[in-house]
Amino acid sequence: MSPARVSENGQRGWIVPVGGGERKVHTSTILQQLVVLSGGDEARMVIIPTASELDTAGERTRDVFRELGVSDIEIVDLATRTECENPKLLERLGNATGIFFTGGNQLRLSTTIGGTSAAKLIRQRNANGVHVAGTSAGAAFICEHMIADGKTGATPKRGMVSLAPGLGLTNQVIIDQHFRERDRIGRLLTSLAYNPFATGIGVDEDTAAFIGPDDVIEVFGSGGLTVLDTSQLEYSSMAEARKGQPVSLMGVRLHILLAGDRYDLHSHTAYPKGT
Repeated sequence: MSPARVSENGQRGWIVPVGGGERKVHTSTILQQLVVLSGGDEARMVIIPTASELDTAGERTRDVFRELGVSDIEIVDLATRTECENPKLLERLGNATGIFFTGGNQLRLSTTIGGTSAAKLIRQRNANGVHVAGTSAGAAFICEHMIADGKTGATPKRGMVSLAPGLGLTNQVIIDQHFRERDRIGRLLTSLAYNPFATGIGVDEDTAAFIGPDDVIEVFGSGGLTVLDTSQLEYSSMAEARKGQPVSLMGVRLHILLAGDRYDLHSHTAYPKGT
C-alpha cells in the first residue's frame, strides 16, 4: 500500500515507530513527544489495540495518555474486517489528531485492517497532518513493506525473513523492532537485500524514530536506532543464494543513533545531537 498523496499546500503528519518495551509511564519522553505533536491537552487520541490478544492493551495505553494530560481518548478495537467498515468507528478515526497502534502480532493488523476503509482513512489522515505511531507489531505495520516474521542472527540468509504488505504510510523505510534485544540485524539486512530501495530502521526497546514530514528522523528514548543504508549497495548475492544460505552484501552503511540524533532519508546523512 503506497502512501496517500499530500495536498499541494499540506504537510504529512509524523510517523512514529516505537521499538516496543517502552516505559508506559507519564515520564516517557516518547509518549510525551507524541502528545505534544498531537495537540497537548487538546489532543484527540485514538488507540488501536487490534494486534494484541490482551484485553487490557488499549486500557493500559489510555491510562498513560491520561497521565500525560489527554482527556479525549478513544479505544477503537478493529477486531474484524467488518468493523473496519463501520461508519461510527471510521468517524472516530477521522476526528483523531493522533493514532497509536499497540503491540502484539503484526499479521493480525495486516490481515484485519489491510485493504479496508479504515486503512485508507488512516493513510489519508496521515497525509493531511495526523500523527500515527505504533509500538512493536504496530511499528512493523506502519510502513509499506512489513516484516511479518523471521529468524534471529547477525548474518543475512535467503529465506531468513517473510515480508508482507503493511499499512503504507511510508515506502522509504523497512522497520524492525526489539532490534538489538532480539538480535534482528540479519533479518533486516535480508529484507533490504530483497529491496535495496528502502532504508532499514532497527528500533531498540524504549526507543522511537520520529519520522518528520521532511523525512528527517529524530531519535527519542533510552536505546539506539540502527540505520542500514543500502543506497550505495555495490553487490548482493541474493539471486544466487539458495534458501538458508548466507548472503553477501557490499556497500552497506551502518549508523547507530541515540536520543537527539537525526537522520535525513533523502540525503542519507546522519547528524549528531545538537548539530
